[in-house]
Amino acid sequence: MMADNKEVSTTGLTGWIDQRFPLTSTWKNHLSEYYAPKNFNFWYFFGSLALLVLVNQIVTGIFLTMNYKPDSVLAFASVEYIMREVPWGWLIRYMHSTGASMFFVVVYLHMFRGLMYGSYRKPRELVWIFGCAIFLCLMAEAFFGYLLPWGQMSFWGAQVIVNLFSAIPFVGPDLSLWIRGDYVVSDVTLNRFFAFHVIAIPLVLIGLVIAHIVALHEVGSNNPDGIEIKAKKDANGIPLDGIPFHPYYSVHDFFGVCVFLMVFALIVFFTPEMGGYFLESNNFVPANPLQTPPEIAPVWYFTAFYAMLRATTDPFKIVLMIVIALLGVLALIRARGKWKLGLPVLAAAIVVFMFVTESKFWGVVVMGSAVITLFFLPWLDRSPVKSIRYRPLFHKVFLGIFVAAFLILAFLGTRPPSPVATLIAQGCALIYFAFFLGMPFWTPLGTFKQPPERVRFKPH
Repeated sequence: MMADNKEVSTTGLTGWIDQRFPLTSTWKNHLSEYYAPKNFNFWYFFGSLALLVLVNQIVTGIFLTMNYKPDSVLAFASVEYIMREVPWGWLIRYMHSTGASMFFVVVYLHMFRGLMYGSYRKPRELVWIFGCAIFLCLMAEAFFGYLLPWGQMSFWGAQVIVNLFSAIPFVGPDLSLWIRGDYVVSDVTLNRFFAFHVIAIPLVLIGLVIAHIVALHEVGSNNPDGIEIKAKKDANGIPLDGIPFHPYYSVHDFFGVCVFLMVFALIVFFTPEMGGYFLESNNFVPANPLQTPPEIAPVWYFTAFYAMLRATTDPFKIVLMIVIALLGVLALIRARGKWKLGLPVLAAAIVVFMFVTESKFWGVVVMGSAVITLFFLPWLDRSPVKSIRYRPLFHKVFLGIFVAAFLILAFLGTRPPSPVATLIAQGCALIYFAFFLGMPFWTPLGTFKQPPERVRFKPH
């Protein structure tokens, strides 16, 4: 006995599809009847741009894979073959390499928007966590792809990063050997990094992007005022301060895409190496395991974290021990309930462990913690308002100092180490962590402005 046909509001081919697949309802839920705040500004371009660059990376990556050889003998030659012999191969390669850097540009700006307007606050904690997981996944994807050209900087950069895992007590040497698949970076390493870069990480990344968008559309988008538009609805249940994403913001984003593509094309056609920041000159030389480059530095989007790693010296480790001890004392004074004793005990255990382990290991911990800390931001921020617009002036100053410290770290990571640079990097690393770990203490302080009941909006 056949089941009754599902009743749908559409007819023809669309109706036939809707009876078997939620095409129209998906279109309505996520585009034509998804109501977004009407006061989006410049900072809300970067989410859609990140999606555009992801598509660019997937499409160009597919075409590059058709001609690339994941073999230590043939890898470098296959990249040169793509550049010189494959029709439009040079364009595809430059679109992919430029896309990698532009991906991080738009993601960093997207995350900064979240910091300004409190997009990580309730009820968007999962949206933020999925976003941080995407960022972590991007870092892994970029690292695995960095080895594939098999140039000098690719080879030695991978060697340095994988060797960092050997600093982990007890399991480090075996772990780094397991990651490489050999005692040195070799053909085995290249093959497994290729598999991760082309198949494993992209699948996880696409899944996280879908989860990020679904979670966002479930709770609704934040806005520059940091207020919930769902609190004020008309008789039909439509937010008074909301407009359909399509056509309003699809056209809005299309304009942003056009401007972005012009900048993207200028880079691809006129300066694809971007002065050595997008493509390093050492990577145009085949990998030579017997010749170490004078200076080994990661690509620009990793340099802030690399500077933190490099700044973790023995004297700096002592400073960190003092800071952690002070945080333990502060927790003993301010914390309540089970945390009042638990946090000081944890701080004391960390200080003792730091004393008996080498600074190289703690450099890895600092670098990893700089990313992992982002996941806890929804619970670190105790401000009574979301948006930076209604916070005290010193909150804005703190955010500005944090951004400046991060940019200084990114710059120092591209430069050769020196005593002065190391000292500056240590100070900036302390500012980075103080900004986040001090949030429970400084975010509730100050005089806050009262957010409006409805979003501030000027027709244009």
